[in-house]
Amino acid sequence: MRILPSVSQRNNMVLVPATVGWKDALAETDKITLETAKLLRKIILPRTHLHRECLYDKFCPFYKSVWMMRNIIHFYNLANQAVERGAGMDGQKITYTLIKHRLGDLFYRLVSQKFEDPAEGEEALVAKFKKLHEDLTAGFRNLEDETR
Repeated sequence: MRILPSVSQRNNMVLVPATVGWKDALAETDKITLETAKLLRKIILPRTHLHRECLYDKFCPFYKSVWMMRNIIHFYNLANQAVERGAGMDGQKITYTLIKHRLGDLFYRLVSQKFEDPAEGEEALVAKFKKLHEDLTAGFRNLEDETR
């Protein structure tokens, strides 16, 4: 996934559904792209300048930004793979709504990464980010197993 095209894709996707019926008009993969772009805009992009909402983090260490982006992209890839693999044996499709509902705690942790305090030290933060990365993998694996 390329980051900048995702953000500009989001702008296009917001205009089209507004005329037809908002998010329901989007394909599941487009919903994932839209939400991922929203995450990037809220978590990563404010770090590139002094944004009023994130003055607490204006000196975000590079390793933290990299790990946050890595986890967001991992979520994006796993969500798309789950949706593309389609329905399970009982016909239950994996949709973005199902992902958000079943993996809401992981999504919350994904969004909350930005609040991790660099004062804890690089080793401690990287361990937390790696744990989230592993938990995302396990969460999607479990979701796919449950829908088979």
